Amino acid sequence: MARILVVYGTTEGHTAKVAGAITETLHRTGAVVDVSAADEPAPAPDDYDAVVVAASVHAGRYQRSVERWVKRHAAALARKPAAFVSVCLGVLQHDAAVQRDLQAILDRFVATTGWRPTVAKFVAGALPYTRYNWVQRLIMKRIVAKAGGDTDTHRDYEYTDWNDLRRFAADFAHSPLADGPSMK
Repeated sequence: MARILVVYGTTEGHTAKVAGAITETLHRTGAVVDVSAADEPAPAPDDYDAVVVAASVHAGRYQRSVERWVKRHAAALARKPAAFVSVCLGVLQHDAAVQRDLQAILDRFVATTGWRPTVAKFVAGALPYTRYNWVQRLIMKRIVAKAGGDTDTHRDYEYTDWNDLRRFAADFAHSPLADGPSMK
């Protein structure tokens, strides 16, 4: 049975929900899964067969706690199958320039941390207007309006394709890369 560690960073809580869906899917495949926020004392990846790291994009970068954790454990992560899940609203824009920007953010993360994931997945996040302060709400409304998105600030929007995310997690768990020693 594979042992998989899921480490995540979250700002408004949506990436924690993404990490929860990944964890639940990995459990269903028979894996033993531990999940931890990167800003808590997250375990080292050494005793795991595979690792999934999830973080969300805010102001052009991922959470610093995730950057620190990955940088600290880059050598161990490089020795095992490891997925990176990037959560960002920009995924919704089917614009080549935006897609290049998202890739550039991931490339900067790789350069900063010294870790290149085995596989990376971009997923759409959420727009929790009701949890933003009035300044954040105004800024996000302007950004989203420019992109042609939802601007009713009296409600929240969730854009994650949960079925696609669960397929990704199941595929990762069933890949030969993530199989634990006893699964071979």
